[in-house]
Amino acid sequence: MSSSTADRVIIFDTTLRDGEQSPGAALNVNEKVEIAHALEELGVDVIEAGFPISSPGDFRAVQRIAQEIRGCVVCGLTRANRQDIDAAAEALRGAAHPRIHTGLGVSDIHIRYKLRTTREEALQRGVEAVRYARQFVEDVQYYTEDAGRADPEYLYRVLEAVIAAGATVVNIPDTTGYTTPDEFGALIQGIVENVDNIYRATISVHCHNDLGLATANTLAAVRQGARQVEVTVNGIGERAGNCSLEEVVMALRTRHDCFGLETGINTRRIYPVSRLVSQLTGIPVQPNKAIVGANAFAHSSGIHQDGVLKERTTYEIINPRDVGVPDSEIILSARSGRHGLRHRLAELGYLLDEEQFEKVYQRFLEVADRKKTVDTRDLEAIVEDEVRMFFEETYHLEQVQVTCGDHSIPTATVRIRGPDGQVYCDADHGTGPVDAVYRAINRVIGEPNELIEFSIQAVTEGIDAVARVTIRIQAEEPVSENGVERRVFSGRGADTDTIVACAKAYMFALNRLIAARREAVKG
Repeated sequence: MSSSTADRVIIFDTTLRDGEQSPGAALNVNEKVEIAHALEELGVDVIEAGFPISSPGDFRAVQRIAQEIRGCVVCGLTRANRQDIDAAAEALRGAAHPRIHTGLGVSDIHIRYKLRTTREEALQRGVEAVRYARQFVEDVQYYTEDAGRADPEYLYRVLEAVIAAGATVVNIPDTTGYTTPDEFGALIQGIVENVDNIYRATISVHCHNDLGLATANTLAAVRQGARQVEVTVNGIGERAGNCSLEEVVMALRTRHDCFGLETGINTRRIYPVSRLVSQLTGIPVQPNKAIVGANAFAHSSGIHQDGVLKERTTYEIINPRDVGVPDSEIILSARSGRHGLRHRLAELGYLLDEEQFEKVYQRFLEVADRKKTVDTRDLEAIVEDEVRMFFEETYHLEQVQVTCGDHSIPTATVRIRGPDGQVYCDADHGTGPVDAVYRAINRVIGEPNELIEFSIQAVTEGIDAVARVTIRIQAEEPVSENGVERRVFSGRGADTDTIVACAKAYMFALNRLIAARREAVKG
């Protein structure tokens, strides 16, 4: 928990709320809790855990996070009405440091067309919402939606009124990613200079990336007095995404000479948390993504390589170890044994129980037999594939066999263990080996769906690299998961055999769909 100070920026993470609004990124309750614990360890000050009234699943997620997270503020989003605020207050009951985040639009576009009201009526509704929320919690944040396109004079009036009503934080969003850094910085400067009671509240900013300016706008606001930044891990979010946590944090750290500000983030946890969020949401990190992309610290130019070898700072302004990028030079082999593997996993931040470790060890031996040496990125892929599944697996893939070629019909045979322990074998052909495998799996499981997204990446260099596959499938009929109608489910798989990785990813997505359907029936 942090109070606003002149030399510290509060990190408000909305990965679990705004970030989850990325298409196809829906997380179940257990996955949200896992990410919340990782964010707490990362050192964020505030976790926006969800929008409690939006669905029973979101309510349960906020409730569990509020109960389990003790080291930072847990926040629930609401609209400016009593029903929403009641739901958030109930979900946050028992939180060590609860916050209710409520608000309304302030641009004439939002007031006229979305709220269908007047400026004065919207202002009064906002004041009443803050007063009502203060009956439940002492920490109330008020958002002024679409502030980037609002009349500044009206915005000043709204801020002064909600602060007088008890708002402790005022959120200035660039909801559509419309403003430029000069404009957004000037907006914050205007607030500081024209809102008489602004000293009683923390100025927060929430920038979207529609024009690729979210980080620049956020930093411009910080320079003008904003002391809370609203961000997501990997910059995920609806449309073009949100301001990226890792970019803002590392900009403040790397250019301390320019900003003179600190955060409470343990930067060595940035890379592991980035990988966790990417894995659980099924949204890959683009290779050239700043700070956490695979190419962020890669140098292909001979001139650059020569410079870095002589002196790292010639072309690197950030030490990869400072953001937790693991040392890939440490490699293991089948002879490393259990102790060597457990020690390396601990160094990478993986604390596994005996059952989890045994699964990872067996997969490690399989990969080591095929690759001879296993580096850090291989280990990460193995752990992701074997350990982090937050739902019950109904069908387990035991074997895949494929025949294909430019003069043959691609044919696949699969062996799958079902929920009753019985083993099913079937085969089919397709337009290619992956299509044949998926058709064969469908013959066994019989869950109608459409493959809508397919991505494959090599985890490491070389012909023997582990392949990581991420897919999305769309169910024929929507499934009510945690109170939300959902049709798209993601899956992932990793293996040195690309076709096997594809099969694992498909099985993961199907099992996720089946688990959601089973929970819907129970509910």
